[in-house]
Amino acid sequence: MFDDLHEECGVFGISMESDSQDIIKNLYLGLFALQHRGQETCGIAYYKDNAIKTLKCEGLVSGEFFEKLPLGDQSCAGIGHVLYPAGGNSGIKSAQPLFFHCNKGEMAIAHNGNIPLANKIKTDLIKSGSIFQTTSDAEILVHMMSRIQGEDFDTALVDSLAKIRGAYSMVILHDDEIVAFRDPNGFHPLSYAQIPGGIVFSSETNAFDLLKATNWIDIEPGEVVFCKRGKIVKKQRFADKGRVAQCVFELVYFARPDSVVFGESVQQARARMGAMLARRMKVKPDIVISVPDSGNSAAIGFANEAKIPFEMGLIRNHYTGRTFIKPKQELRMEAVRIKLNPVKAIINGKSVAVVDDSLVRGTTSMQIIKMLRDAGAKEVHLFLSSPEIHHCCFYGVDTGTLEELISTKKTPAEIAEFIGADTVNFLALEDLKACLAKPNEYCYACFDGDYPTEV
Repeated sequence: MFDDLHEECGVFGISMESDSQDIIKNLYLGLFALQHRGQETCGIAYYKDNAIKTLKCEGLVSGEFFEKLPLGDQSCAGIGHVLYPAGGNSGIKSAQPLFFHCNKGEMAIAHNGNIPLANKIKTDLIKSGSIFQTTSDAEILVHMMSRIQGEDFDTALVDSLAKIRGAYSMVILHDDEIVAFRDPNGFHPLSYAQIPGGIVFSSETNAFDLLKATNWIDIEPGEVVFCKRGKIVKKQRFADKGRVAQCVFELVYFARPDSVVFGESVQQARARMGAMLARRMKVKPDIVISVPDSGNSAAIGFANEAKIPFEMGLIRNHYTGRTFIKPKQELRMEAVRIKLNPVKAIINGKSVAVVDDSLVRGTTSMQIIKMLRDAGAKEVHLFLSSPEIHHCCFYGVDTGTLEELISTKKTPAEIAEFIGADTVNFLALEDLKACLAKPNEYCYACFDGDYPTEV
């Protein structure tokens, strides 16, 4: 899917018992595993010679960033970040981890999420003398901490977090200590696991697999974890665990299928969503294809349930680079043709069920359906493994404006006519909930407008 939901980023961290050259290499591997969560910028911060060093680059982890990695440096602690821009963020200025020096010492912050009332908080802080250097919400936390008297980092952090409401999973490097925490609603995932001689933190568990980490544990909503020299030294609650509102799009789209997120296998959850779509199907296509890669898992579940052959009818080019990952409409349209190509021998003369994860503006789907028609498809039925998006997200998912959301203006039948499909079929909200182990612990605000916090 390219038209297009983005989440802001992924975060990663490592703490070791002693200095090691493996820190830099493993930070790279962790970010490589999280590359799908952000392709705009990447960066690391690590502790060396009693100071925090940083390296940040635009583009992919395997690009300029890899060429500049200080692989010879030794460290006992480091954090990393990959960014997808949201709300206008772009370029190296917005790259994380962000580095600060204040009365609580040196620190670097890697942040995933969004604080809905950030602009109001920033305005109040600016009026009282604060100066902001970036557009990241993470900077708010540092300003709040610096205003608390004294030099005690732990107390200032916990007291400041208790005043912030929003969606945030963060790791902070403070001297040789790593501090990790999730907001009280637990919108975005963050876990830690054991590696020989240390602890590793990650937005997704697939990074743990790459480093052969074991015994992973989710950080609880409203919990802060302090890790020093490869050991968890303290866990502390900064807020009561209230309404748990985990972002359901982590399972629908953002997380990699080989991850376990919020205690659920992403691959299995998506397959259940696809199977549920098939149970509600009112047509009988000849074949099932996916919009790769985000629709693959749901399409397989759909095909298995419907007992219709699954075919690789669309082939994705994975080597287009970041040149075409741009928010301009004309480049979105061009990107579809560059990244996807139909297999005419499979499509020609067939009634095709196309499975994708969601529908935002409809422009990408229009391009895909035209390609399938040109390849000889007799019928094209679009199936989405999520409900209609009727509301904006304020918690770190770039849904665009209300005016851009096609489901706010058109019915499924009208959408089908607009994009050139025979039918458009969304997964009902209640059916989505039925696919989840703990449906009451998710945020569905983009579907039903029930926001867990003030926005």
